[in-house]
Amino acid sequence: MSDTALSTRITFTQVWVVVLMVAFSVMSYFDRTIMSIAGPEIMREFAISETRMGSIYSAFIISYALLMIPGGDVSDRFGPRRVLTIMGLGAALFTGLTAWCGRPGLGSYLGIVPAFFVIRLSLGAFTAPLYPACGRMNANWFPVDERATVWGLIAAGAGLGGAISPLLFPLTIARYGWRASFWLAAAATGILTFVWLVGVRDRPLEGDKNPGCGLTLARLTVQNQVRKTHLRRVLADRNLILLALGYSTVGYFEYIFFFWIYYYFGHVRHMQASQTAIYTTAIFLTWTVMTPLGGLISDSLSRRLGRAAGRRTVAATGMTAGALCLAAGVNLSHPLAIAMILSLALGLASCSEGPYWASAIDVGGNEVGAACGILNTGSNVGGAIAPLMTPFIAKGVGWSGALYFGCAVAMVGAIIWFFVDPTARAGRVQEPHPPAPPPHSR
Repeated sequence: MSDTALSTRITFTQVWVVVLMVAFSVMSYFDRTIMSIAGPEIMREFAISETRMGSIYSAFIISYALLMIPGGDVSDRFGPRRVLTIMGLGAALFTGLTAWCGRPGLGSYLGIVPAFFVIRLSLGAFTAPLYPACGRMNANWFPVDERATVWGLIAAGAGLGGAISPLLFPLTIARYGWRASFWLAAAATGILTFVWLVGVRDRPLEGDKNPGCGLTLARLTVQNQVRKTHLRRVLADRNLILLALGYSTVGYFEYIFFFWIYYYFGHVRHMQASQTAIYTTAIFLTWTVMTPLGGLISDSLSRRLGRAAGRRTVAATGMTAGALCLAAGVNLSHPLAIAMILSLALGLASCSEGPYWASAIDVGGNEVGAACGILNTGSNVGGAIAPLMTPFIAKGVGWSGALYFGCAVAMVGAIIWFFVDPTARAGRVQEPHPPAPPPHSR
């Protein structure tokens, strides 16, 4: 077998790295969305209004978004293995501590809403490095023309976590109560973190035949000498800023589903509890299937048409089609039809995930973690606004108007793609040439 064939073959170790990153993605979205599943019961138990519950939901996203860029930078400095280990342990701790936010517990001292707010804020802070660190791992382990596919699988984990939570978490709540259910989720997160710690390394070993798998250790030493200058360039790069701005519209669109679709089905459309759980799961399963499909198509088109066309075509088309489907779903009345068209809406929009992240990795150059942090900050700025803005708009003009606004936001994101060049690398590190040998003495 030729060296070229060896270099492009996916190894077992690479598969294992992807499996664990997907598992982290699954568990992270399970941990963050179970609050929306327990939300209606918590709202009834403590008489919390929709808008105040929206502030609790947004607490996670606020700290998550604010610490995204620092989390990515830390991943570049200290390696994604260590950073994701700390992330997992912190996420496990604060997922469990959510159970202590009522009375008796922290709610007795801080107040119910402030207690939930503080714990969710802390959970967001520890979770912030997750996807930038995964972006760093993606760049370290995989060549350019596979990164959208790999990221599609990682993002699909988020959909799978969101799909599992409305089926599994109501069962654990019914059996053990919402407090014990949070501790069970925390235990699962802790176990996964241990497996990650003992099961991966930051990059392929020297001499591994994997092209584009990030920097060698020797080059990493050179990079660290000049990284501060290039980090500033990355932070100010036009294409990364546009990618982050566009991704903020994706975040807004998707977070409507993450935090309000369960409530929308059950309390706005008045579907039965069993329908609400099944249809919410179906929506996230659609995401799970279509997110890697979008990445796969983007990589395929990139090889045929060039990276710019391959990334832009899939992302802009998916976001436009997703917005149109959501607008259509607002006007349907049959529960199954609503669930089907809204599932398609989220699935089509999620096809843009792979192109966005692959573009940020490519544009970021040697500062992949920081670049991914910038990108995901954009998503979570939009995501932080959506849980608050959606019920606010709904209170004024109804839930249909709130969802139409989400469609308009997604359309803006599709347009932004036509101003992005995903092939232009920011903050490129120029490695110094070795010193010239001294002239020969005569």
